[in-house]
Amino acid sequence: MSELRVVALGGGHGLAASLSALRRVTGEVTAVVTVADDGGSSGRLRRELDVLPPGDLRMALAALCGDDEWGRTWSRVVQHRFRSEGDLHDHAVGNLLIVALWELLGDTVEGLDWVGRLLGAQGRVLPMSLEPLDLEAVVHGAAEGEGDDGQPQTVRGQVAVATASGRVSHVSLVPPSPAACPEAVQAVLDADWVVLGPGSWFSSVIPHLLVPELASALRQTAARRLVALNLAPQPGETAGLSPEAHLEVLGQHAPGLTLDVVLADPKTVPDLVALERVAADFGARLALAAVGCVDGSPSHDPELLAAAYRDIFSSGRI
Repeated sequence: MSELRVVALGGGHGLAASLSALRRVTGEVTAVVTVADDGGSSGRLRRELDVLPPGDLRMALAALCGDDEWGRTWSRVVQHRFRSEGDLHDHAVGNLLIVALWELLGDTVEGLDWVGRLLGAQGRVLPMSLEPLDLEAVVHGAAEGEGDDGQPQTVRGQVAVATASGRVSHVSLVPPSPAACPEAVQAVLDADWVVLGPGSWFSSVIPHLLVPELASALRQTAARRLVALNLAPQPGETAGLSPEAHLEVLGQHAPGLTLDVVLADPKTVPDLVALERVAADFGARLALAAVGCVDGSPSHDPELLAAAYRDIFSSGRI
């Protein structure tokens, strides 16, 4: 299975969890990462230097670091944040390193490849687009998300979407229909498996489906498609959203998308019949496996998630 080509799409902690598992399964992992972050260190660098937000790209690279001393050390280094009273406060070392290489080399993909080589990353990290993007979301049911007439309002920015206190029903990209990173499109077309999720559904997972060339590649690829569901709704962004509703909004943003497998932890599925029915609407079967951390936190355990991926990839069944 070491030569199985797997592409994982997402961003943030969810994608990092998936990559940490996938690198235990195959040596041919490519991460395709959202580039709409506008908060924290990433947002500051994006606004000041007019670059892609590097934070989610950094987290993906760190997740692909090996478990040897070199990998563990460099993972800690790039994730390290400065603490000060000055301008460097809260900047992540890896963000600065990535942006420095972009400035020196003048090539986004080449810069990320160089960071990957330095870290000994067991895979490749690519942006979903070569231009910084913004998210817009339609929000219902929150006082700050509605006008005087009670109609839903539009919020803009990944931070605003991720922290929305109302119900998010739809997201879009600004500018609309951005060009995809060519290497990311080719990776999807060449893959054996494509994995969507886990992660922030509206702000990290769905945005990939709004990039026309990526969405087209996802429909055209001969790869099998797997959706890994979250272990719990995300406060604000997907509060109250059932596992099957996560799939339904995915379909609303990507009409015609078919899936092969939907992976869920049985402890997080209150209505198994409903989830099976919606998975079947996508042409997928439901695979159940315990993939959550044993401490009960809504985080994926890398070893358990790797075991689930391994079983799905090798036999198609759990």
